[in-house]
Amino acid sequence: MWKNINGKLYQSIDTARVKFRTNISKSLLNQLDKIAVENDTHVNYLLESGLKNLIELDTITFDKKCRPKDRVQYKTTYDSELLEQIKIFAKKHHLFINDVIEYSVKYIDLEEVKKSRHRFRIE
Repeated sequence: MWKNINGKLYQSIDTARVKFRTNISKSLLNQLDKIAVENDTHVNYLLESGLKNLIELDTITFDKKCRPKDRVQYKTTYDSELLEQIKIFAKKHHLFINDVIEYSVKYIDLEEVKKSRHRFRIE
Protein backbone atom coordinates (compact mmCIF):
# COMPACT_ATOMS: atom_id res chain seq x y z
CA MET A 1 0.00 0.00 0.00
CA TRP A 2 1.02 3.59 -0.44
CA LYS A 3 0.72 6.43 2.06
CA ASN A 4 0.24 10.06 1.14
CA ILE A 5 2.43 12.09 3.50
CA ASN A 6 2.65 15.82 2.86
CA GLY A 7 1.68 15.35 -0.77
CA LYS A 8 4.31 12.67 -1.43
CA LEU A 9 3.68 8.96 -1.88
CA TYR A 10 5.63 6.48 0.25
CA GLN A 11 5.37 2.73 -0.09
CA SER A 12 4.38 1.05 3.15
CA ILE A 13 3.82 -2.47 4.42
CA ASP A 14 0.30 -3.33 5.52
CA THR A 15 1.01 -4.37 9.13
CA ALA A 16 -2.52 -5.74 9.54
CA ARG A 17 -1.56 -8.72 7.35
CA VAL A 18 0.41 -11.75 8.50
CA LYS A 19 2.02 -14.59 6.59
CA PHE A 20 0.41 -18.00 7.00
CA ARG A 21 1.27 -21.42 5.60
CA THR A 22 -1.16 -24.32 5.42
CA ASN A 23 -2.05 -27.32 3.27
CA ILE A 24 -4.98 -27.01 0.86
CA SER A 25 -6.42 -29.22 -1.87
CA LYS A 26 -4.56 -28.68 -5.16
CA SER A 27 -7.75 -29.09 -7.23
CA LEU A 28 -9.50 -26.52 -5.03
CA LEU A 29 -6.62 -24.07 -5.49
CA ASN A 30 -6.83 -24.55 -9.26
CA GLN A 31 -10.57 -23.75 -9.20
CA LEU A 32 -9.96 -20.68 -7.02
CA ASP A 33 -7.19 -19.52 -9.33
CA LYS A 34 -9.59 -19.58 -12.30
CA ILE A 35 -12.23 -17.69 -10.31
CA ALA A 36 -9.63 -15.13 -9.22
CA VAL A 37 -8.51 -14.48 -12.80
CA GLU A 38 -12.11 -14.13 -14.00
CA ASN A 39 -12.89 -11.64 -11.22
CA ASP A 40 -9.66 -9.60 -11.15
CA THR A 41 -8.67 -10.66 -7.65
CA HIS A 42 -6.29 -13.00 -5.79
CA VAL A 43 -6.94 -16.41 -4.27
CA ASN A 44 -6.27 -15.20 -0.73
CA TYR A 45 -8.88 -12.43 -1.13
CA LEU A 46 -11.40 -15.09 -2.21
CA LEU A 47 -10.54 -17.22 0.80
CA GLU A 48 -10.83 -14.24 3.15
CA SER A 49 -14.35 -13.55 1.88
CA GLY A 50 -15.42 -17.15 2.45
CA LEU A 51 -13.82 -17.27 5.88
CA LYS A 52 -15.49 -14.03 7.03
CA ASN A 53 -18.89 -15.31 5.93
CA LEU A 54 -18.35 -18.72 7.55
CA ILE A 55 -17.31 -17.15 10.85
CA GLU A 56 -20.43 -14.95 10.78
CA LEU A 57 -22.59 -18.08 10.44
CA ASP A 58 -20.70 -19.69 13.35
CA THR A 59 -21.67 -23.16 12.20
CA ILE A 60 -19.91 -25.87 10.22
CA THR A 61 -20.79 -29.40 9.15
CA PHE A 62 -17.56 -31.10 8.20
CA ASP A 63 -16.95 -34.80 7.67
CA LYS A 64 -13.37 -35.56 8.61
CA LYS A 65 -13.49 -38.76 6.53
CA CYS A 66 -13.91 -36.72 3.33
CA ARG A 67 -10.67 -34.76 3.55
CA PRO A 68 -9.00 -34.33 0.17
CA LYS A 69 -5.96 -36.44 -0.61
CA ASP A 70 -4.32 -33.92 -2.94
CA ARG A 71 -3.30 -31.29 -0.41
CA VAL A 72 -0.28 -29.12 -1.17
CA GLN A 73 1.47 -26.47 0.85
CA TYR A 74 -0.01 -23.00 0.34
CA LYS A 75 1.60 -19.79 1.59
CA THR A 76 -0.27 -16.50 1.67
CA THR A 77 -1.14 -13.56 3.88
CA TYR A 78 -4.33 -12.94 5.83
CA ASP A 79 -5.70 -10.12 7.89
CA SER A 80 -4.28 -10.78 11.39
CA GLU A 81 -7.65 -10.37 13.16
CA LEU A 82 -9.34 -12.73 10.71
CA LEU A 83 -6.61 -15.32 11.20
CA GLU A 84 -7.10 -15.20 14.98
CA GLN A 85 -10.85 -15.66 14.50
CA ILE A 86 -10.18 -18.64 12.22
CA LYS A 87 -7.95 -20.26 14.85
CA ILE A 88 -10.62 -19.82 17.53
CA PHE A 89 -13.35 -21.09 15.18
CA ALA A 90 -11.33 -24.19 14.25
CA LYS A 91 -10.54 -24.98 17.87
CA LYS A 92 -14.18 -24.48 18.91
CA HIS A 93 -15.36 -26.94 16.26
CA HIS A 94 -12.47 -29.41 16.80
CA LEU A 95 -11.08 -29.00 13.29
CA PHE A 96 -7.80 -28.09 11.67
CA ILE A 97 -7.43 -24.63 10.13
CA ASN A 98 -6.94 -26.09 6.64
CA ASP A 99 -10.28 -27.94 6.99
CA VAL A 100 -12.00 -24.65 7.84
CA ILE A 101 -10.29 -22.85 4.94
CA GLU A 102 -11.36 -25.51 2.43
CA TYR A 103 -14.91 -25.59 3.76
CA SER A 104 -15.20 -21.79 3.61
CA VAL A 105 -14.94 -21.80 -0.20
CA LYS A 106 -18.71 -22.45 -0.30
CA TYR A 107 -19.28 -19.06 1.30
CA ILE A 108 -17.26 -16.81 -1.02
CA ASP A 109 -19.21 -13.69 -1.99
CA LEU A 110 -17.75 -12.33 -5.24
CA GLU A 111 -19.46 -8.98 -4.66
CA GLU A 112 -17.43 -8.26 -1.51
CA VAL A 113 -14.06 -9.65 -2.62
CA LYS A 114 -11.19 -7.14 -2.83
CA LYS A 115 -9.82 -6.52 -6.31
CA SER A 116 -6.21 -7.35 -7.21
CA ARG A 117 -5.25 -3.67 -7.18
CA HIS A 118 -6.27 -3.34 -3.50
CA ARG A 119 -2.69 -3.77 -2.33
CA PHE A 120 -1.69 -0.72 -4.39
CA ARG A 121 -4.21 1.55 -2.67
CA ILE A 122 -3.32 4.99 -1.34
CA GLU A 123 -4.15 5.80 2.26
